Amino acid sequence: MNIGEELNALLTEDKTAIHVNVPFFPEGFWDINKSVVISWGVLAFCLVICLILTSGMKIHGISKRQAIAESIVIELRKLVSGLVGPGGSDYVEYLISVMIFIACCNLAGVFGLTPPTMDLNITIALALMSIVLVEAAGIRKRGAGGWLKSFTKPIWIITPMNILEIGIKPLSLCMRLFGNILGATVIMELIRMVIPIGIPTIVSLYFEFFDGIIQAYVFIFLTSLYISEATESE
Repeated sequence: MNIGEELNALLTEDKTAIHVNVPFFPEGFWDINKSVVISWGVLAFCLVICLILTSGMKIHGISKRQAIAESIVIELRKLVSGLVGPGGSDYVEYLISVMIFIACCNLAGVFGLTPPTMDLNITIALALMSIVLVEAAGIRKRGAGGWLKSFTKPIWIITPMNILEIGIKPLSLCMRLFGNILGATVIMELIRMVIPIGIPTIVSLYFEFFDGIIQAYVFIFLTSLYISEATESE
């Protein structure tokens, strides 16, 4: 099989993980994609890690495990708080949770799994969640009237462009994440085909590890920027 056929097989593989027969559905069945199942696994993994790190927490005489957990939380809060600004401080925990989830999904490739973020359905859902939060933060900060008035800033003539941004922002978020993860996966497959031993392991440290974390950071960075703009003082 040549490189073109290998890539075609990768991109057109059956994405169904669970086939459920549902009589009252139009087609008589309901398919659950691999990306959804792997996402469930990522959520379960994150939950287990959180339970391990937070079990038996104390105020005094804390354990090394608790110290590690507190250090991680403090550093992540510092990182995200610096991005979102004082007006978006209420959304820091949500942004941290999404960043960890995306990073873990992106790192699924390290374990030979297809990253859930290589499924456009997953990235669209994440982007829509972020934009709903952004607009809700704007309404909460300025009120419905102030939020609607913000579309006329800085001058009323660009109101259509400001309204169009509501659709452009989630499109940008989902396509950037999807495109980067898909591109990294394709590049790694190409490298494995050309040089099957040695080099792929080294290169994967970037494309499947560092790049996965970077893309999670970029997603949250842009979401934080949008929240900061939506909650800034008039």
